[in-house]
Amino acid sequence: MGYFIGVILQTVLLPVLSGGLELGIGGGDPIEVFGRWWVFWGVGTRLLVAGCVQLLRPDTTARILGSAEATPAEVQVARELSMANVGMGLAGLLALVPVWAPAAGAAGGAFLLAAGLMHVRKTGKNPQELLATWTDLLVGVVVVVFVVYALVARPA
Repeated sequence: MGYFIGVILQTVLLPVLSGGLELGIGGGDPIEVFGRWWVFWGVGTRLLVAGCVQLLRPDTTARILGSAEATPAEVQVARELSMANVGMGLAGLLALVPVWAPAAGAAGGAFLLAAGLMHVRKTGKNPQELLATWTDLLVGVVVVVFVVYALVARPA
């Protein structure tokens, strides 16, 4: 149950609440504000937490891949994925510095969008995989739209 609460908080509730609070207090461009918060929560905290869990328990990722017990190769792949998640998560935390948000969002948003699209076709998803698939797609689309908007609205 904790997984579901954490994912819903990070991918829907906290970005909406944080963006709404910032807009209410300081105003600003809603796409920029909500985009930054979606990068912070949906990419930053979500991928950082996922990476740490995968690093500490690589067998969990192997089970998602269908293994009853993780082989050394699956543990290696899970650890490499965990470090990619940690790296993108750390970059996503920098989204609160406005100039960093589009770059962090581009990496994390593209990753989540691709992951979600790859998981859509998988059959027999368990409830966690189903939630991860649709929230990956949600965050990926929102963040990629923000990145494109940021590049068009204020080109370098």
